[in-house]
Amino acid sequence: MTMPGPHRGSALALTVLLLGGLDTGGPALEIDVAFLPVEPKPGSFLQLTVSPRSSTIRSLHGTLGGQTVIFERDSLGLWMGLAGIPVSATDSIPLTLDLEGADGVVVDTMVYLPVHPSDFVVERLSVAPRFSARPDSALAARVQREIARAGEVSDEALATRRMWSAPFARPRSTRVTSRYGTGREFNGVIQSRHLGVDLAGTTGEVVRAPNRGVVALVDRFYYGGNVVYLNHGAGLVTAYMHLSEALVTVGDTVRAGTPIGRVGATGRVTGAHLHWVARYGRVTLDPLSLEGLQLEAFGAPAE
Repeated sequence: MTMPGPHRGSALALTVLLLGGLDTGGPALEIDVAFLPVEPKPGSFLQLTVSPRSSTIRSLHGTLGGQTVIFERDSLGLWMGLAGIPVSATDSIPLTLDLEGADGVVVDTMVYLPVHPSDFVVERLSVAPRFSARPDSALAARVQREIARAGEVSDEALATRRMWSAPFARPRSTRVTSRYGTGREFNGVIQSRHLGVDLAGTTGEVVRAPNRGVVALVDRFYYGGNVVYLNHGAGLVTAYMHLSEALVTVGDTVRAGTPIGRVGATGRVTGAHLHWVARYGRVTLDPLSLEGLQLEAFGAPAE
């Protein structure tokens, strides 16, 4: 059973009564599920906190919309996780939780979290004809290989311990020239949605890491041009595209502020800029939505 609960700071909480404990003659386990922001939108990061009202939770596993959520337990017994709402989500999204209580009983439940609508605009762009034409079989195969490699980085991040800590910095302090979610019309045909944030820059200007992580991928992609992918652990990946050059190599450990590349105009672009991408698992999200969370609650990552 779920019902709206009290506000906790700026987060909204739901109270969930789990009946699994009754099967063994024990008390039902009651938990609060808090989420931030209180009006989550498609394509945004979501901060989750699960706290027991009675007893304790020994272990917790979950998924949001089918994507694994990695939870961490703090010293007070609260479980916190970062997740993401796909850009295709509509009015709600299912959160599944598998918990083991203090008595060893495993209970699972599903809660539907609200999703509020976003108003995405359409941009009309002109690019070189080869980037708007239907790709031939060889090019399509190349693009699919590049997509697969990026997906492997996301899978690796889900299996890597958390390295990041609050706060996240922007890779450039310049203005946003194109926001996440914008529909992209190339040469008169709507072909895609902009699943990243564009930051202004001129060729050669420095791009910096927003947080601690390991360089997972450096390459030249057809659409993305010169790219750098950072694995921040616990499912979080950020990527930097259209670079004129990379300043790091695979395996390097970087920290917030470390130079990782230079702004460029490689790949499918209309001019020099940085295309900044963030993913939780396989879900591509608005990196700017990290700024509205209370990530300091996660504390320092384990060494």
